[in-house]
Amino acid sequence: MGEMRGRRSVVVTFASTFDALEAERRCGRAGVPGRLIPTPSHLSADCGLAWRLPPDAASRSAFERAVAGAVVPAAFVEVLG
Repeated sequence: MGEMRGRRSVVVTFASTFDALEAERRCGRAGVPGRLIPTPSHLSADCGLAWRLPPDAASRSAFERAVAGAVVPAAFVEVLG
C-alpha cells in the first residue's frame, strides 16, 4: 500500500512465521486494512515479517478482532514511513 509510505503507520511484529501468515489470512478475510511486510531493520522480530496498518484506533481494533484467539502479536510499534 504505497499510500501509507511517508506517513505514520503501526507495524505489528510476530514471534513466528506461522503467526504472521495466519494474521495475513485472517486480516484479508476480515477486510482489515494493511499488508504483510518485511520487519523494518530497526525493529526486532523472530520471524522477519510484520503487518503494517494505519495508525487509527479503528484499524487496530479491526486487526485485534481478526486475530483474536489465533495469533498473539509480539509488539505494536508506531513508525514513520
